[in-house]
Amino acid sequence: MDWALTVAAGTWLAALTVCDLRTHRLPNLLTGPGAAAILAAAALAGAGGAAALGAAALAGVYLGAHLCSPSSLGGGDVKLAVGLGALTGAFGAGAWLLAAFGAPLLTLIWALAARRRLLPHGPSMCLASALAVLLAGAGPAAIGSR
Repeated sequence: MDWALTVAAGTWLAALTVCDLRTHRLPNLLTGPGAAAILAAAALAGAGGAAALGAAALAGVYLGAHLCSPSSLGGGDVKLAVGLGALTGAFGAGAWLLAAFGAPLLTLIWALAARRRLLPHGPSMCLASALAVLLAGAGPAAIGSR
């Protein structure tokens, strides 16, 4: 069962990344159900509180940034932050912090390397979250041990 959760999360992250790279959009059809599934899985594994706190905290940070500069950070990124905050929050504060700080850093490095100012942020959010989760517990089985 653990491999199924890993495959599902990886597929979700890959689909979001591809979609954002191609269209510069993160569709509600992916962000909403993904967040709900992660929150449900975390609750079933006994990490529901940590996942909800992670979701609220990351979404709050992204919402603040979006409200300050809507043209720099889209609403899709804010909605994606709910699911990714829940995912990383379920793996602990260290994973959450690594993803929260890693995503902007990855986008900055990408922008400098590409010498472009307009880049989708979702791929960096997904990559930072995936790396944080892998480093925190080597997969979803670690959720139950928190």
